[in-house]
Amino acid sequence: MSEFFLEKIETFENPYPNRDYVIETVCPEFTSVCPKTGQPDFGTINISYIADKECFELKSLKIYLQQYRNHGAFYEKVTNQILDDLVAVLKPRWMVILAEFTPRGGIRTNVSVEHQAENRPV
Repeated sequence: MSEFFLEKIETFENPYPNRDYVIETVCPEFTSVCPKTGQPDFGTINISYIADKECFELKSLKIYLQQYRNHGAFYEKVTNQILDDLVAVLKPRWMVILAEFTPRGGIRTNVSVEHQAENRPV
């Protein structure tokens, strides 16, 4: 997405930066557009992460995700782009995005992508 979309994501200071703890956010009303058919795609975006210095603010995340409503991209592109954008803004220690799209034509697709900070052991 563009810098304009990235600016939608607001952050706040991690209240426990010296502790690893997992934050899980579920966004069950995600919508994007299939670039081939122009039809809407629906799904649930699950975001799990270990914050470093910053956490994302939920309302701003919702506004950011709503930008995909008119954005044409395949599931794989959408999922990886969300990870890239959130990592660029938050610089988390670890993050996983699991996108679970509703069935289309009897086929269900889930896409999972993970980020591990370079200075963190696996």
